[in-house]
Amino acid sequence: MTDESKTPEREVPGGNGAPAGNGESAGTVQVLEARIADLTDRLLRAHADMDNLRKRTEREKDETAKYAVTKFARDVLGVGDNLQRAIAAVPPGAADTDPALKALIDGVSMTEREFLNVLDRNGVKRMDVAGQPFNPHQHQAMVEVEQPDVAAGTIVQVYQDGFVLGDRVLRPAMVVVAKGGEKPGADTKDASEAKASDDAA
Repeated sequence: MTDESKTPEREVPGGNGAPAGNGESAGTVQVLEARIADLTDRLLRAHADMDNLRKRTEREKDETAKYAVTKFARDVLGVGDNLQRAIAAVPPGAADTDPALKALIDGVSMTEREFLNVLDRNGVKRMDVAGQPFNPHQHQAMVEVEQPDVAAGTIVQVYQDGFVLGDRVLRPAMVVVAKGGEKPGADTKDASEAKASDDAA
């Protein structure tokens, strides 16, 4: 038998004895891995968005519950104002000589205290502003008065009480503010300057 009678060997695609289609398989794996990475990233983003939405919804729910009484509370503040006016309308000492008037004033005072307690239980608190520095975010200045013995910008009288609901101003306090006098912190500044002069000497 001659060599020519032997069947010629076929060359295997890929060369060097490597299985056919290796290059294509590697490319397919890379494509699938890229898709998996993309889908994983989208899933993580979706989870983050859902978590943010849940937190925002809970925050809005809490705020809605906390400030749900805003309109009602603002409407009933006038009741407290009228109770205060009724008490203030009685001249000093008049109730001491009239038992009926005293009983009436005591009743109005008790009603006012209970009214404020009801507001307080619902998160509405009256601001204590007398003697405090004027704050335009919480106070409404009705007039300024000369009062040299008080630091400028100090509240010296309250025309109408202010109220807050949580951390929000429900109604600003109407106040009288002092002008003239020394500005708040002036004593401290003068003392510091005097001390600096002494040290330099």
